[in-house]
Amino acid sequence: MNIGKAFSFVFEDKQWISKLGLGALITFIPILNFAWTGYMVGIIRNVMNNSPEPLPTWDDFGKKLTDGLLLTVASLVYSLPIIVVFCLPMSFMIVPAILSGNADMQGLAEAVAGLGTALFFCLLCVFVVYTLALSVIFPAILVIFAREGTLASCFKFREVFELVSKNLTPFLTAWGVSIGASIGVSLIVSAAQFVLNFIPCIGQIAAFIITFGIVVYTTAIYGHLFGQFGNIAAGQNQAMMQS
Repeated sequence: MNIGKAFSFVFEDKQWISKLGLGALITFIPILNFAWTGYMVGIIRNVMNNSPEPLPTWDDFGKKLTDGLLLTVASLVYSLPIIVVFCLPMSFMIVPAILSGNADMQGLAEAVAGLGTALFFCLLCVFVVYTLALSVIFPAILVIFAREGTLASCFKFREVFELVSKNLTPFLTAWGVSIGASIGVSLIVSAAQFVLNFIPCIGQIAAFIITFGIVVYTTAIYGHLFGQFGNIAAGQNQAMMQS
């Protein structure tokens, strides 16, 4: 993988300021901001297709908006287990509150409350494991979605695990670099914000602009890294089919 390219490709596009600037502006607008997620998919798709200029234009805004909405729906479906984790223990907390008004039910209320607390901590462990697992495999889901562009493609679990397991090294490289880049850039932005906040008005505005600029830049890095991963995976699959 060309890690350096993921950080530099943005500035090789002559229109990078207008493309990313419009993207940053769109993230402010409710509903339309789903198109920024679609833009990230466009970067992945372009890198997978070896486009000379991976940063997409905004000509096909409807396509980007649709892609973003479909991925949001898929994310909500994947979030359902998390919702259950929080809602189920709450039911065990509501019941004791109702029973506590009856002196005869005090013992039962305490037992149910204890069960609810134990269940909450057990499910919390499940929540942490599930969230970590989802954060790891979701980039592979993005790659498959970028290739096929359908909601159903987000739930091809067998293909997701095969994509990761057969291309583990480039996947972990892309995943690790994207995490490291996010942390590193966040530290730089935090330091810049700290300094700029000492400058009245102008400094705060500058900090605000820098924050959103960094968000779109790190998204572009993320898209390029996993676009490279998708390209490598596709090349290896073709090689296996020809052998």
